[in-house]
Amino acid sequence: MAYAYLFKYIIIGDTGVEFGARMITIDGKQIKLQIWDTAGQESFRSITRSYYRGAAGALLVYDITRRETFNHLTTWLEDARQHSSSNMVIMLIGNKSDLECRREVKKEEGEAFAREHGLTFMETSAKTASNVEEAFIKTAKEIYEKIQEGVFDINSDASGIKIGPQHAATNVTHTDSQGGQQAGGDCC
Repeated sequence: MAYAYLFKYIIIGDTGVEFGARMITIDGKQIKLQIWDTAGQESFRSITRSYYRGAAGALLVYDITRRETFNHLTTWLEDARQHSSSNMVIMLIGNKSDLECRREVKKEEGEAFAREHGLTFMETSAKTASNVEEAFIKTAKEIYEKIQEGVFDINSDASGIKIGPQHAATNVTHTDSQGGQQAGGDCC
């Protein structure tokens, strides 16, 4: 399927390894999210550092049932901020909200950490898919707004953003018979 933009995401924290993609719609445009999840794999830590540089967004994830994953957030965030673009959008995610009975980290603690570090925050459950789509949409909207404001250099590979075939096709410039330029994908 054609898309207007591709946003590269990285998932960081003490949990999972997987690569995936999903399509979402923002402002009537299809956005493809390329998701690199190397979280929790110490062997990927040095590789992860190079991924930071090419990511437009990051989900900083901890497990609400494991206090130590929350305690490591500061280290992950420092790593992310040191190795990524200052424009990268970072959202704090408290995962496993479906396991309320085993909770070790209060929602208020996650909210406070996010506030203190200038992050957006959401609790999700990968198992039930609760708030997962919302987390991606919220961060993608923030990235999209930064593109519109000219904050991201979308021509740079380091931005983590690529212009897709759908966007390129609608922004073709044609020269009319007087030598002037016409924007749009319509013919003649």
